[in-house]
Amino acid sequence: MVELFDIYVLNLAITLAMFLILTFRAWIELKNYKIMWKELEWGKTREVAGRILRAEKDLFAGVEGGKELYTLLCELFQVTESQQTNQNDQ
Repeated sequence: MVELFDIYVLNLAITLAMFLILTFRAWIELKNYKIMWKELEWGKTREVAGRILRAEKDLFAGVEGGKELYTLLCELFQVTESQQTNQNDQ
């Protein structure tokens, strides 16, 4: 009878350990998902901001300090000149 009880306790211990491991893995996956989601949102924000910056480049040129501001915004949103010329060609 003791042997059967020992097997049940061992089975319970293994089941609890597996549950803890799966819970930990799910927590890590959730963190990774949140990071990827923020990265996707930032990519969309950069794309939209880049389009706006390219469209309003002349507006920045007409304002005092506008060129510096335009350059800083392009660096912030990672807009390159090649992207600007590609969008103008389309």
